[in-house]
Amino acid sequence: MKELLLISPLASNSLLGADFYFRMPTLGLLRVAAATPRDWNVRIVDEKVEPLDLSAAADVVAITGMTPAINRAYDIADAFRSRGVKVVMGGIHVSMMPEEALRHCDAIVIGEAEGLWPRVLEDSLQGTLERIYRHDTFPSLGGLRAPDWALYDGKGYLPFHCVETSRGCPHGCDFCSVTNYFGGRYRTRPPGDVEEEIRGLRPFEGRFILRNVVFFVDDNIIGNRNHAREMLARLIPYNLKWVGQASTAIAKEDELLDLCRKSGCMGLLIGFETLSSEKLASVRKGFNDPRRYMDVIRKVHDYGIGVSGAFVFGLDGEDEGVFDRTYDFVQKAKLESPYFSILTPYPGTRLFSKLESEGRIIDRDWANYNTNSVVYRPIGMSPDQLFDGYYRLQNAVHTVPAIFRRFWGSKSRKNFWIPMNYGFRRSIRSLTGRAMADRPHTARVTGGPA
Repeated sequence: MKELLLISPLASNSLLGADFYFRMPTLGLLRVAAATPRDWNVRIVDEKVEPLDLSAAADVVAITGMTPAINRAYDIADAFRSRGVKVVMGGIHVSMMPEEALRHCDAIVIGEAEGLWPRVLEDSLQGTLERIYRHDTFPSLGGLRAPDWALYDGKGYLPFHCVETSRGCPHGCDFCSVTNYFGGRYRTRPPGDVEEEIRGLRPFEGRFILRNVVFFVDDNIIGNRNHAREMLARLIPYNLKWVGQASTAIAKEDELLDLCRKSGCMGLLIGFETLSSEKLASVRKGFNDPRRYMDVIRKVHDYGIGVSGAFVFGLDGEDEGVFDRTYDFVQKAKLESPYFSILTPYPGTRLFSKLESEGRIIDRDWANYNTNSVVYRPIGMSPDQLFDGYYRLQNAVHTVPAIFRRFWGSKSRKNFWIPMNYGFRRSIRSLTGRAMADRPHTARVTGGPA
């Protein structure tokens, strides 16, 4: 039987990489495995949870890698190619930087693998491998084969499954790659297909764990309201406990919030980004209204659903006071899990093109494009002020007293959110220690006037 080795490289400098306390499964390579013809034997190696043997036997090696992991991905690709193994690469970074990636592999897949992957593998066997594979249009999401979660057995991941119900986003925010990669409209899977996949999931075993936890990976699970209504209604009988992502518009949808609650929603990640309407408009996210943020959070909380609020720092014109203002808001709003990022200009985004044209990108090492490093020169504060403020805020909201105050009187599922805060506290402390130890390098790279 032919051997396919799928590899997810480690982003060693990222909060969600080596320093992250929780080991979370990802869906991407499981989707590639599901699209692989059945006469191939598939193995997945994720460097977050296990070492990679560069001498492993394989007929084809396929590597994915987001921007902060891409340097490691290229090293792996070079190592296997030096042994004569065919290497194919894909994912968002490769799709946005195809010429760079082709220096390290035999072929690349631009965009989604479904509908292309069997031909890539067959061409590799026949010696007719093309350099670039891409769709003419975005593929249909109907009839996708369910992922084989047994491929992750024994890897020590957190006990939850990932499920997608849609791809794409019409908003096209300046700092986001999703619209370029998945398209400018919500493409949905048939609700019956989603239900069938949920029905086939194997509950996790063990004491002190939530057995039926699902993370819906959609960028906005309510993007298509009609689709969300049917899908959520179908999920009610399955006793799920799920988390997902939604826009602030969820607060206007009482019927959808009720369906979220009835179908087992424990929490939603909502991208608030900033407390400034002006800054939101500057990055094409003016559909958010900071004046309503507190009402949005209260409304979601009224349904017993927790809120993980995402914020980004370093938007043009922000001053150092943004960190204190955000801390006060997070604590007053009783956000179960704040998630903070430093603005990062990923390749393929309007933000990258803008900062590059203005000569403001000051770090070209992709490993530092991890949302916890400063790779450009902000306007309003210095790179060091942005760096220091970010880490100061991260540590402040993850002290035990700060966590306690946010959860006092909360109606959300504390057996999910409190362990998450503990994990983030551990991760932030580890990341901060390493970042400060590397501070001479950081100061040299990111120093300079605002």
